[in-house]
Amino acid sequence: MSRTHSDDSSNVTARVVLVGSPNVGKSVLFNRLTGRYVVVSNYPGTTVEVARGQARIGETVCEVIDTPGMYSLSPITEEERVARALLLREQPDVVIHVVDAKNLNRMLSLTLQLLEAGLPVVLLLNMMDEADRLHLYIDHRALAKRLGIPVIPASLISGRGVEELKNIVSEYLSARQNRDLSSAD
Repeated sequence: MSRTHSDDSSNVTARVVLVGSPNVGKSVLFNRLTGRYVVVSNYPGTTVEVARGQARIGETVCEVIDTPGMYSLSPITEEERVARALLLREQPDVVIHVVDAKNLNRMLSLTLQLLEAGLPVVLLLNMMDEADRLHLYIDHRALAKRLGIPVIPASLISGRGVEELKNIVSEYLSARQNRDLSSAD
């Protein structure tokens, strides 16, 4: 039996949370994944907006949550407090950390914090087209090996990397569902 999160739709069986600094393309990814199925609401007790939508990724219907921009799991701003609370309370099945590939060094500290928190992370290197134009070479395979997580080069404006991301997320969700089934026996 697959795990079901409380949601308006009883067919949602997984939760995917998008995190990253402001202006790295989280909302572009959210729109590419969810299309027109978007609900924007304030996080309870705040004026911070959180976008929620649904996407079919592989065989799984997912709730996709676009969090406010954050730089760290140690919150300073209200937006960071909301994003941290979502990560810790909503039990995501997959966390997609969207980063600006041109500024990767500054963005990896959040990746490491997410991993230290035990979250299932996929690192999406957005804006690779811009990094390429600046002749910045990122060995995403070596980075994936070093971090122990999938690292996907992307350019979300053009759609580059979106299908690969969906395939990786689908693999994560299938593996989690298989673990849930095994532990239920």
